[in-house]
Amino acid sequence: MRSRIVSCTWVVEFVKQQGKRKFTLDGQLLATTIAEKYADHMIGAGQNIIMDFTGNKYIITCSDMEMDVGGDIKRVQFGMLAPSTTCYFDEKMSNQYISIEGAPKKPPELFKKEMNLTKLGIGGLDEEFSEVFRRAFSTRMFPAAVIERMGIKHVKGVLLYGPPGTGKTLIARKIGEMLNAKEPKIVNGPEILNKYVGESEAKIRELFADADADMAEHGDDSELHIIIFDEIDAICKQRGSGKDGTGVGDTVVNQMLSKMDGVTAINNILIVGMTNRKDMIDSALLRPGRFEVHIEIGLPDERGRQQILNIHTSKMMENDLMDADVDVLYLAGATKNYSGAEIEGLVKSACSYALDRKVNLDLVQSGKRVTQEDMMDVCVTTADFERALDEVKPAFGSESDALNDATRLGIINYGAKFEEVLQTGKLFVEQVASSDKTPLMGVLFEGERDTGKSALAAHLAKESGYPFIKMVTADMLLGYPSSRKCDIITRVFEDAHKSPRSIIILDGIERLLEYVPIGPRFNNEVLQTLLVLLKKVPPKQRKLLVFASTSALHVLESMDLAAAFSVTVRVPTLGQEEISAVFRDSGCFNEGDIETCAAIFTEGIGERRCRRMGGRRSLMVLGGLL
Repeated sequence: MRSRIVSCTWVVEFVKQQGKRKFTLDGQLLATTIAEKYADHMIGAGQNIIMDFTGNKYIITCSDMEMDVGGDIKRVQFGMLAPSTTCYFDEKMSNQYISIEGAPKKPPELFKKEMNLTKLGIGGLDEEFSEVFRRAFSTRMFPAAVIERMGIKHVKGVLLYGPPGTGKTLIARKIGEMLNAKEPKIVNGPEILNKYVGESEAKIRELFADADADMAEHGDDSELHIIIFDEIDAICKQRGSGKDGTGVGDTVVNQMLSKMDGVTAINNILIVGMTNRKDMIDSALLRPGRFEVHIEIGLPDERGRQQILNIHTSKMMENDLMDADVDVLYLAGATKNYSGAEIEGLVKSACSYALDRKVNLDLVQSGKRVTQEDMMDVCVTTADFERALDEVKPAFGSESDALNDATRLGIINYGAKFEEVLQTGKLFVEQVASSDKTPLMGVLFEGERDTGKSALAAHLAKESGYPFIKMVTADMLLGYPSSRKCDIITRVFEDAHKSPRSIIILDGIERLLEYVPIGPRFNNEVLQTLLVLLKKVPPKQRKLLVFASTSALHVLESMDLAAAFSVTVRVPTLGQEEISAVFRDSGCFNEGDIETCAAIFTEGIGERRCRRMGGRRSLMVLGGLL
């Protein structure tokens, strides 16, 4: 049974030419006759068989055969026919006076036999490409008659969206290398636009012209035509949103709609669009029948980052230009939230450090020429990659400067109160990271001024191991109009939704709202933005934890903003014992003076203020006791 042929392709000729008379053969009957009559016969590629069919003698020649080898369909040179063998007919190679109707159509070989994503330079996008294949190409692997019986149509449009540098353009560009179809037409969105009336629409029609002609000539048997639009948001903006008064953008969208899904729409076209701003594209283009498949190309996970690193370092490894001690697994773990382009930049940076040991500015200024022998012992080391990690930072990573600034005075364990607050915060971090039922959580740290709320939130974020951490402070919004402030805050949340696990810190939330007690006054646009974003659940398989700090809880309660957080945690002021513990840990007083200094603060103070006392001299001024 293992030698049975799954499918066989035949070329049909006359034994004796019957003049110029046209013969029409029943393809289904001919296929069944061949499979049954020659069942259990060994057949080889190129073998001729003479057979009688409907009163005429024909020579049928086996031109191609396929067999199931270990679950994979492969071409073979010989095998055994079976009643179940599917027979196809190559009409182009058959006699021109023989027409075969109703025969099974061989599925098109859309993809090349050897298709290795790693060899093509695609790393970390296995799942995304599998989804592109399932939605856009799987129906095209079957004969048109099969799909017609199912009553469905091929997908005509695929939209790839996501952060910059994640591989959208790479996938689209490599599709042409994987397919046996015509060479894709790659178009940059802005290139379509033209200042002359009607020229932009004419360019759209030109892109579809070849597919229209092929469809008119060959019908459903025509080849697949692929058009790739880079930065498609440049030409397919929401209609009515243009401010130039020309209306060019609207007419381009209308032309795209008519070509993709209009009265004269064709079925042999696949359009791949790429954008960083899916929200800017006209909604009519995003419905089924147009760009109905939306695939987010997100930041790669650790396995994906390892694949990308292997791709970009493969040449160095082959040529022994990379130290054997370089641990790609470690680098994959250290590059959280790096896009594919940023990982490539990381490798380039590491290489530049290795080359700098041989060629640097001082050497060039001295006039010495670099020879090939000088470069023979160039080697990229682990130290080069460590320096590159400090130099190349991810656009969606944590902001270490802001976090370090918030924790510059350090964190002191001043007793049971601190332990309780810290452990509570760690529980929230762990809950969001591990629980599928908590994709979104908001934690509001409230307390008196200088109690260390911002430092606590920053410390928890730094220790969390979350790849995306963003701290929103009042100075980030300083001087901007209200609409711009809302845009900045919204962009922070949108970026957080692109990472598997994210933490956003809203530092001094009453300052973000521009609250002042005289009036009272606050920025209602920022307030409404925060109310919406704090309740917006991240996309599937994404987690978001929001820390916020405030010294005016009653104000947030009156604005109904406190209710937008899942939980409120009180950060207490320090009592006499806690103040003494902070003074003792900071080492700014003699042991005998600590209790006396702590006694100055009868009502308790915040931990940050206690840390900023700065030493003995400041307390002498404050209390006059030392």
